[in-house]
Parts: sequence; C-alpha cells; structure tokens
Amino acid sequence: MKEIKRGEIYAVDFGTGFGSEQGGTHPSLILQNDIGNRHSPTTIVAAITGRKTKAALPTHVKIMAKGLKTESTVLLEQIRTIDKERLGEYIGRLDSKTLAAVDRAIVVSLGIKYLEGLLNG
Repeated sequence: MKEIKRGEIYAVDFGTGFGSEQGGTHPSLILQNDIGNRHSPTTIVAAITGRKTKAALPTHVKIMAKGLKTESTVLLEQIRTIDKERLGEYIGRLDSKTLAAVDRAIVVSLGIKYLEGLLNG
C-alpha cells in the first residue's frame, strides 16, 4: 500500500462518471489526514481540473503545483472517498498556504458554519 500524505496530488481513475460526476483519470488532491491515510485502505480526495471554462465558485481553489502541466482548479464540491488502489502516478504536493485555502473551501462546501466551536469542543 502506498504511503500517501494530505496535500499530495495523484492521478486517480474515477471510472465512469454519472451526470456531473468526474469520470476518467484526473489529478486529485489527497484531503484525508495522515493518520487515516496510514491505517485505512481508503482515502478522501478532491478532483482537480485544468479546464478554464469552470465557473469560479467559493468551493474552487486555483493551484499551480509542480507536476501539473497548467494552472488548475481543485473542485471541493467534487469530494470522494476512494480505495487507494485507484491512485496512480504521484504528481506533486501543495504548499501550506494553498492547502489553507483548500481548507477554507472545504468548510464552504460542507456548510460548516461554526468551525471554531467544533474544534474547541
């Protein structure tokens, strides 16, 4: 099993998409924490697209990580749990500033209104 870390980008084969789901192979960002990644056969990812036609939404984060061919967008409305067997080639890693922007977009995507209260008990 691959040792993967939160913030890394891998090619992921999503298989056949249905409707607006991402299908095929796409770069994807690992969202799951490192402890979960170490012990679980699954991980949580967000799809990344290089398409420029995507509308700018508060759930989108523009990135230019090493290994990506073009400026891309992490789609935090396209979060999925996948088996690690779907992970393909390692592409790169986000810096901490960009990962913080991803965290903010996740909060928006999941509708977490009282994050500070959740974190403090």
